[in-house]
Amino acid sequence: MKSTLLPFRRLSLLSLFVVSGVALSILFASLSWLARETGSSRVFDGDQSEPITVFAAAGMRYPIDQIADAYTAEYGTPIQIQYGGSNTMLSQLEVGQGADLYIAADEQYVDLARNKGLVNERMAIASQIPVIVTRRGGPHDISDVSDLYQRTLRYAIGDPHAAAIGKKTKEALSQGDAWAKLVEGATVLKPTVNEIATAVSLGSVDAGIVWDSTAAHYPELAIIRDPRLSRGVSDAELAITSTTKNATGALHFARYLTSADRGLPAFQQHGFTPIQGDDWEETPQITFFAGAVNRRAVEPAIEAFEKREGVKVNTIYNGCGILTAQMRSLHNNQGDGFPDSFMACDVYYMDAVQDLFMSPVNISDTDIVLVVPKGNPKNIATLKDLIRPGIRVAIGQPRQCTIGTLTRRLLEDQNLEERLLQSDNIVTETTSSALLVPNIVTGSADVAVAYRVDAQSVADQVDIVPIDSPLAKAIQPFGISKQSRSKRLNARLFDAISAAKGNFVDQGFTWRLVDGERPAISAPTKTEPKDSEP
Repeated sequence: MKSTLLPFRRLSLLSLFVVSGVALSILFASLSWLARETGSSRVFDGDQSEPITVFAAAGMRYPIDQIADAYTAEYGTPIQIQYGGSNTMLSQLEVGQGADLYIAADEQYVDLARNKGLVNERMAIASQIPVIVTRRGGPHDISDVSDLYQRTLRYAIGDPHAAAIGKKTKEALSQGDAWAKLVEGATVLKPTVNEIATAVSLGSVDAGIVWDSTAAHYPELAIIRDPRLSRGVSDAELAITSTTKNATGALHFARYLTSADRGLPAFQQHGFTPIQGDDWEETPQITFFAGAVNRRAVEPAIEAFEKREGVKVNTIYNGCGILTAQMRSLHNNQGDGFPDSFMACDVYYMDAVQDLFMSPVNISDTDIVLVVPKGNPKNIATLKDLIRPGIRVAIGQPRQCTIGTLTRRLLEDQNLEERLLQSDNIVTETTSSALLVPNIVTGSADVAVAYRVDAQSVADQVDIVPIDSPLAKAIQPFGISKQSRSKRLNARLFDAISAAKGNFVDQGFTWRLVDGERPAISAPTKTEPKDSEP
């Protein structure tokens, strides 16, 4: 039969997203209702009777104590906290002393813990910078770090082998010989920042270098800001330990501690500069749109993520043309159900909604191939064979799915598009990639232009013929919605998906993600020192 579709090059960008308004609205409403019904809220099922044990940097005691008390009052879960220098607490984790959460004053310690296999999920909390403190009204006129070691002053600094404040002070003064002179003239190196502030407060020393957040708790101390020290911004983080036996409970408390309307106000109250956290929900639900080609690779990772985090992910799989049209409708009409994150079949459709999402990252790719019955009875070898008389062809519908769009691009590049559209060879145009290969398995078509990963799932029933073209490839990006109220939770969903590299490889994808690369969750602001959690 002849296809009635216009050639792809004649389609305007707008026409790619225009479908029957009434029918599509009904479809969208049904999908949103189904997602809500099948994803009904579950009560938090972590073990709330078992205490949660926390190893935490001593300089964060005030806000953490306040948050822990509030959490216990609300949920009844005891929070047992041991404070010390960030490196000291890391050492205790390393020698096998158990904890559920590790909270460090600087992300570098969490990096070390991750590299040693001691922690899993990590969450940013707040930032702070080193400052000089002296007693108010004292006789010492100090303007910068050099005054400490050039004059006969008694001063305390942090031990860089034990406390984050010492490590960051050393890094901030790494240029030149300032750090060496500072250490040489120091009266004492302290293992925690609180001990430094206390020593200055009691007059045991004339001055010290502490966090600005620590100094805020000592009204008797004057703060001197040295631009060199201000380079030593420290980003405090927490991480779930790899030895916890209550990961869901630990994550529940971690989300509480880093939430915009529960834990983070306490950090701001105590002098920290908090990150932009998610709103608190006891059992969060997020919506994830995914192109159909991704389903087999991401589904196991999503299920494991839901169970571990104690959250619900309402996942909708479909052709990306349908998904992006749904997004436009929801956005324009301010409807419920707009996705918190989106993993497209190809960058083409992520680009189509780029104004609605933060900067995405590419996770994987897959080849576009010709799929034929086992033994290739019609001797299909190239795209030109699609226009041979009597060849039954299955392709994707370009308005509704990525494989359809990319197929038209391939055909146009080889001057085959109009000849195929004018032939009687096209027997079906499917709405998603997942529906193409079944046409070959059932004998309904002689050849399908499909993704290699879809064909590989039934490799014992079909043959795969490569297409010799640089355009025969689809790249799968992941992005987080600008309007999501759970950006950090979605960043951890990305972490769970990206940790499932083996799933992608087993399904026939090629891995593209660069180590350490993550989708953006916000633009930098004064209260958001980083684009994304590390």
